[in-house]
Amino acid sequence: MERTGLALVIAAVLAVMGCTNMTPREQGTVSGAAIGAAAGAGIAAISGGSGWTGAAVGAVVGGTVGNIKGKQQQGY
Repeated sequence: MERTGLALVIAAVLAVMGCTNMTPREQGTVSGAAIGAAAGAGIAAISGGSGWTGAAVGAVVGGTVGNIKGKQQQGY
């Protein structure tokens, strides 16, 4: 599980670093997916589930919420 957590943290940092030329909607999607994946993996690890499944579900939910939030920030 330590490797999964480290990989997710590295992915989140790289994703945030790559957000400089993105629209608010794209930034929200990427950031939401990264945060959701980290949260999902953490919750799955605590509850005894699969970290990869938790990360996948968290990434989808976080990406969707981030996309909606970014869309609102763009004013569409």
